[in-house]
Amino acid sequence: MFFQIGLGSVLMMATVAIAGLTTWALELTLDSRGDWLRNWRPRVRVTVGVMVMTLWALAAISAQVWLWAVVLQYLGAFTDREEAIYYTLVTFTTLGYGDVLLPKGLRVLGALAAVNGMLNIGVLTAVMIDSIRALRQKYGVTSG
Repeated sequence: MFFQIGLGSVLMMATVAIAGLTTWALELTLDSRGDWLRNWRPRVRVTVGVMVMTLWALAAISAQVWLWAVVLQYLGAFTDREEAIYYTLVTFTTLGYGDVLLPKGLRVLGALAAVNGMLNIGVLTAVMIDSIRALRQKYGVTSG
């Protein structure tokens, strides 16, 4: 059990690093290469910003899912990558179909994956919403 808690903690820290570093990279990229947005109408700028941030969030979650899936497959929990990715994605989203389960010796790790997914999806959503709010405020776009 302590091995699972330790490994789960390391994986959680790694996924937080993925979220943080990709957020930083996105902000640096938009700051340094965002001039092309200035030529567009404000609503178009916000729409493009929403699209970019949504794709970024999906990419960050995908990288996190892949990390957990590769580790679970390496531990022998799954024989193929597709099953490991499916399990991790269903666990991260706390959907939990229950059709694919971890072996008894790794169940705590599965619970930690669920907590990790829930927290990271929440954090990435909060960052995305805050960024959208900042874009709307910066370009004077109001609802309606």
